[in-house]
Amino acid sequence: MIKSELIHPPLLGALAACGHKSQLLIADANYAVTSNARKDATVVYLNLSPGMIPAALVLEKILTCINVEHAALMTAPADFPHTAAADYRRLLPTDCPISYLEREQFYAEVKSERTALIIASGEQRRFANLLLTVAPVF
Repeated sequence: MIKSELIHPPLLGALAACGHKSQLLIADANYAVTSNARKDATVVYLNLSPGMIPAALVLEKILTCINVEHAALMTAPADFPHTAAADYRRLLPTDCPISYLEREQFYAEVKSERTALIIASGEQRRFANLLLTVAPVF
């Protein structure tokens, strides 16, 4: 019996298969995981219903299992209140840089060979997709 904060078997297996420099996407409920992701990436569906499970909660639990060396978000319009970004900054390590990528650049990164895992969340906020780069274990 696993005794940790994360007990979802397929998610644990997919995280275990990631190595240093692998990428994983925590996708919001609007993200098209079948058409805007690497075709052979593992997809774990945690999107039970709108708002469940929120992306920040997914990130919080993921961070109990892996280290993150970089995070990327999709650039939002200048007048967009990016509350998801503030939540992520609060949860990520203070030394973890966050970059903002234009929409097509973000999609290209998610489709790259480095992306091993896509987690579909029920996050309803727009522009809440978070692409993480796995850091080595210290």
